[in-house]
Amino acid sequence: MAMQFYASPEQVQRDRSEYARKGIARGRSAVVLTYEGGILLVAENLTSLRKISELYDRIGFAAVGRYNEFESLRRAGVRMADLNGLAYDRRDVTGRALANAYTQTLGAIFSETQKPYEVEICVAQVGASPEADELYRITYDGSVMDEPGFMAMGGSAEAISTVLKERHDVTADLATALALAVKGLGSVGGENGSTRELGAGQLEVAVLDRNRRGRTFRRISGAALESLLGGGKDVPEPERGDATGPAPAEDKPTVSAASVDLEGAPEDK
Repeated sequence: MAMQFYASPEQVQRDRSEYARKGIARGRSAVVLTYEGGILLVAENLTSLRKISELYDRIGFAAVGRYNEFESLRRAGVRMADLNGLAYDRRDVTGRALANAYTQTLGAIFSETQKPYEVEICVAQVGASPEADELYRITYDGSVMDEPGFMAMGGSAEAISTVLKERHDVTADLATALALAVKGLGSVGGENGSTRELGAGQLEVAVLDRNRRGRTFRRISGAALESLLGGGKDVPEPERGDATGPAPAEDKPTVSAASVDLEGAPEDK
């Protein structure tokens, strides 16, 4: 009978952590930061697969690592937000609740399965003012951190965070905030430690616009992105659909059709 080699729980956890960190470090980075008009999400992305998405009305999602793993987490977050919004009220769906759910899911996967998820995600919720914005970083082992206005994930996150920390300003406009995010992403990955110039075709950019009513998430691409990278002003596209925001809670029905007693009711003519 073959002998089973013993590994202490601490060693198992260290091996899993090292495995997940190496997998995340191989990917391209993403940056999330606050600015005067909302929250900016920027990822270096050369493919059509999305690293940045919308979770709910005022909540965004950004991730780095293995696409199939963070995409399954994103879809689960969207379902959870939709169910809570329908069962209770749209205003009851918060970034903190979604971050807690991701923490529990990733913590269970890290502790109970043989292979941890190689992902790092950010749940961002835009508030009425920059001080009310919320950024939550959730790592592969279920750890969660409330970030102070900016964060970098993936490859060389520490070096990028140093650039962001030196120049981040919550009162900056969108063009200035985007220039800082691009500078941070381009500060690593060049030959012999040199900086890189990133163009519109290498970036995925979106914002949570605090000035929009209802759904605040919008992507910036094409000519609009090139204009911003050149220092121009942001020109939001016209809002589509109902921009009046979610209906107040008091207008929601309190009695379902199934609760009406139809016995003895006159038939429709």
